Amino acid sequence: MNKRERAKFVQQHLQLLYPDTPIPLQHVDPYTLLVAVVLSAQSTDKKVNEVSPALFRLARTPAAMARLPVETIQSIIQPLGLAPQKAKAIAALSQQLLDRFDGRVPESFEDLESLPGVGHKTASVVMAQAFGHPAFPVDTHIHRLAQRWGLSSGRSVVQTERDLKRLFPQELWNRLHLQIIFYGRQHCTARGCDGSVCEICRTCFPKR
Repeated sequence: MNKRERAKFVQQHLQLLYPDTPIPLQHVDPYTLLVAVVLSAQSTDKKVNEVSPALFRLARTPAAMARLPVETIQSIIQPLGLAPQKAKAIAALSQQLLDRFDGRVPESFEDLESLPGVGHKTASVVMAQAFGHPAFPVDTHIHRLAQRWGLSSGRSVVQTERDLKRLFPQELWNRLHLQIIFYGRQHCTARGCDGSVCEICRTCFPKR
């Protein structure tokens, strides 16, 4: 298989396995999704979903969150790791949403990435999952699998995102990035598949 053929097989196989792609992080609106994605850095979605409800019971809007002491935010999210940095970022971005965007999550990459604690991957998740704009957020699963499946050189997440956007039609990006994440967690894990065990690896690289 060449790269285009592998990409086609990956897309078709993932569509069969995951015709529905629920958003893994619990949220009720763009703001709670944004906070949840910030919390998810170096943490699992499962752990974030265990911790975030307590935070959102206290503050589910930028105005309510900005009124919370940073120490209170930190104490709630402590189980997630990087709690001091995340608490400061959530407090600061909430205040900036009030000061600069009338308390609303902006619907542009430039504005999102200008917020504290919000990088390109976080902005991509919000743009795709909250607003439905085409984006291809690259997390550790996607970065690893794109390299393992020969879809990208894997030199950097920036390169991986660029390569995947070239390979797949734009209308598939939002669904496909979730499908790859689900598959990476369930079938082609870092330790459970060495590039020759799962269905995609066996089919794309039968001689590996």
